[in-house]
Amino acid sequence: MNKVQRVIKPLITTAIVSLLLSGCATPPPKNTSNLCEIFSEHRSWYDAAAKVRDKWGVPIHVPMSMMYQESSFKHNARPPMRWFLGFIPYGRASSAYGYSQAKTVTWDEYVKEANRFWASRDNFDDAIDFMGWYISKSQRLNGVSKWDAYAQYLNYHEGWGGYKRGTYNKKGWLIQVAKKVDSRATLYAGQLKGCEEDLKRGWLWRMFFG
Repeated sequence: MNKVQRVIKPLITTAIVSLLLSGCATPPPKNTSNLCEIFSEHRSWYDAAAKVRDKWGVPIHVPMSMMYQESSFKHNARPPMRWFLGFIPYGRASSAYGYSQAKTVTWDEYVKEANRFWASRDNFDDAIDFMGWYISKSQRLNGVSKWDAYAQYLNYHEGWGGYKRGTYNKKGWLIQVAKKVDSRATLYAGQLKGCEEDLKRGWLWRMFFG
């Protein structure tokens, strides 16, 4: 094997593996307007969300409504590419990526503080755990209730320092988005009350009685 082959072969292998993994990625839920249907379609998501609730004290409907706003539950979501003169790409608006649209710097802070060095932004379990950590820290740093989806989303978008400085007050569009997140959280909370008992039941129960 010559030098060129030694360089190219690992690159080809990596590309093939990445392609195969992307083909196995969890697709977004068919009906994102109903939390019961989301969890019914992706049962493991409820288990992950419940673990976050128990670990961080965060109600399930808050991070789920925020995640919908950020990525529409797409595992590889990222900001759109920016273009110079309409046809020359020159990068994205930020490093936000994955279900939670976490920026690289904030994600690295989470990984260190939560001791989750194996976590990945395109993994649902990791992404919602990140959101639980962030919401919990917003409560600790800025006194925002973990149940307040409106203020929590403003923290999430502007950062803890930005929220404290009130940067969102000059962004009318952002306030409207935060209101939408809050409305969706209320909707999700009501829906979850009607189906959570079923979601708590294990696969064996569902096999015989579901």
